[in-house]
Amino acid sequence: MGSIIGAAEELLYELVQVCTMLMELFGICMLVATAVRSFYKWVKKQRGIRLTLAQGIALALEFKMGGEVLRTVVVREWSELGILGAIIVLRGVLTFLIHWEIKNEENALEKEKAVQSGAE
Repeated sequence: MGSIIGAAEELLYELVQVCTMLMELFGICMLVATAVRSFYKWVKKQRGIRLTLAQGIALALEFKMGGEVLRTVVVREWSELGILGAIIVLRGVLTFLIHWEIKNEENALEKEKAVQSGAE
């Protein structure tokens, strides 16, 4: 019976490791895709570059934070849990700040559109 539990625990550990890596990979891919899209907008001198970049970074951080939350499932020591907790808090604060920046940028773009439509 103990060997079955040990095998199940090892399987869970490996599954969580693979899922964590996938979540981290998705976050990295999202960040790179957003950077390329933003660079393209910058080259074409389009508006809303900061908004596009901020939204992509926020989504990438969500994936990365999801990976950290998954990692907490297999934590075996309190020191690991403390480190993971600090990482999650830092990423949460970054996500909050980026969402705040997104709202400010959306408001600025709306005001700019209103001024442009009023001038026409």
